This record gives sequence, C-alpha cells and structure tokens, in this order.
Amino acid sequence: MTDGRIPTTRLGDDGPEVGVQGLGCMGMSFGYGPSDADASRATLERALELGVTLYDTADAYGAGENERFLAPFFAAHRDEVVIATKFALSIPPDDPAKRIIRNDPPYVRRSVEASLDRLGVDVIDLYYMHRRDVNVPIEETVAVMADLVREGKVKHLGLSEVTGDELRAAQAVHPIAAVQSEWSLFSRDIEAGVVPAARELGVALVPYSPLGRGFLTGSFANADQDLTADDFRRRQPRFTGDNAEANAALLDPVRAVAEAHDATLGQIALAWAQQRAQAHGLPVIPIPGTRRPTRVEENAAATRIVLTPDELSSLEPIAEKVSGDRYADMTFTSAGRE
Repeated sequence: MTDGRIPTTRLGDDGPEVGVQGLGCMGMSFGYGPSDADASRATLERALELGVTLYDTADAYGAGENERFLAPFFAAHRDEVVIATKFALSIPPDDPAKRIIRNDPPYVRRSVEASLDRLGVDVIDLYYMHRRDVNVPIEETVAVMADLVREGKVKHLGLSEVTGDELRAAQAVHPIAAVQSEWSLFSRDIEAGVVPAARELGVALVPYSPLGRGFLTGSFANADQDLTADDFRRRQPRFTGDNAEANAALLDPVRAVAEAHDATLGQIALAWAQQRAQAHGLPVIPIPGTRRPTRVEENAAATRIVLTPDELSSLEPIAEKVSGDRYADMTFTSAGRE
C-alpha cells in the first residue's frame, strides 16, 4: 500500500479488482436517521481518494433515493468506481417495518431498468439479488440475471443472504462474483455453510454491517434510548432492552485489543473482518457504512491493523454469547433457511 491508499483484491475469480474495503451507502439516504447531504458527498470523495472503489446501494434504500443521490458522484468518477446495487427487497413507504420480496423475471427486468435510470449509467458493475423469494426457483432468477449480462446491462452478478446450497444452485446457471451477508464479531452464522461454499466456488464475500450497525463501535448502547424514532435499528432485537445491555458487556475484549493497538473499537472490528480472508481462504471485502469523511479515514486505516493469534483468540467467543437475532424475522436471511 502506498500514498495511504488501501490494498486491492479481486471480487471473485472473474470479478473486477476493487479496494479491500468498500463503502456501504445506505445510511446516506435511509435507515439511520437524519443525514447531511454535503457531508455524505465529502465522504464519497474521501473514500475514493483512499482507494475505496466498491460503492454499495440498493433500489430499496429510500425507495430509490439512495441511487439518485449517488448518481452525480458516479457520473464524475465512472471509470474509477465499481457500482453495486440490488433488486428484490421493497419497503413500503407507509410501513417501513414491512418487507416485500420478489425474484420473478418480469420484476427483475423492471428493476434493472429503473436502477439504470436512477443511477444515470448504461451498465451496473455488480447486480445483486437482495433477498431470496423461496417461491421462485433461484435458477429461474439467476437465468434472467444472466440475460442482463448478455444484454450488456450488468457486468457481474451477486447474491445476498443466500444459503450455501442456494449459492451452488445459482453458480450452476451463471458465475457469481460475490455473496453479501452480515458478517461481524457479532454475526458469524454464515461460516457454517455459506463461506465454505463461496471458497469452493471462487466467490468473494462482501460483509455488510461489519461494525454491527454501529454497536461494535460503541456509538450507541441501547437503540430505544440513544437513537431517533425513525432509526430502523430500534426494530432489531439485539440492540434493545435486556439484549442491548448484555451485548454491550461483550465489547470489553474488543476494548482491550483496541487499547493495545491505540485504535478504536470500530477499527478492531474491521480488522477482524478483513482477516477473515486469510482465515477462510477467499476474498473478503467489508462494506462499512458511514456519512463522515473522518470516519471513512478511520475505517480505511483499519486495513493496516494486523491482529495477533492471541488477540483473535480473545475475540473468538463473542459471537456465540450475543443475545437476540439479527432481525426480528430471520426467514429473510441465510441462517433462517440453512
């Protein structure tokens, strides 16, 4: 690494080369309470200066508003960035707790055209199936996604929150560049089936929420008390009530490691996630989300932290002690179907 830029890796056997850390852009428009548009734009620019090239969004984030927000940045840097967006997960504006999942081919085709229009691009670099509709064979969904590649509307395919068997079935239809799933010190369920399948098939892992949606940074301790009413983390079981209190105590070993490295809690959580690449033998590109340039600098600096075997051992027991599920309804996740 030179000039402070992060190293690069390949997004799967046949995917593009990207920085080893990406940027989750959802919070710039949706999910985490009020945001500052100017600060978010500055964050995008600073991330690119640091070598962050994979930018993650979805049509569900603010009902397309996140894609629209990112469009000017992508237009200014089209040849420097890898654009990842998703289809399948719809959130009704009048009921933000509700999820409608669709994987049927006509819906996929309408979704990609709408995303291309909002993003202001001719082709999407990485197009994910955001969530799995179990009523539609995954082979059918991936077949239409493969058609989008042949038609030049999409370059590479991705899947989010699929099981190991679902990944294998999809790969038999068309190469999959990346699987995106929650993976952090608090959430390690994908290591049982998804990670081995990805390694076997040459697929990259893109961990979302590697900072535990901010809980691992210590930025909040109880969602009900510390976050605004429109913050969706107030609906996630592990961040409220007795679960939150119990889980806050699990940060003590993270603090100890952070002190040894003169680092923040978030940097240790990210360093752990980055080192999953060596631990499991596959490309791992975490996509921490932030809306502040100083935070993206902090996150990028975590790629230079190497945790010792003893430090990794001290962090190992955390996930199995976490209280509460990732979501109130786990059927939308790979863990809910494994």
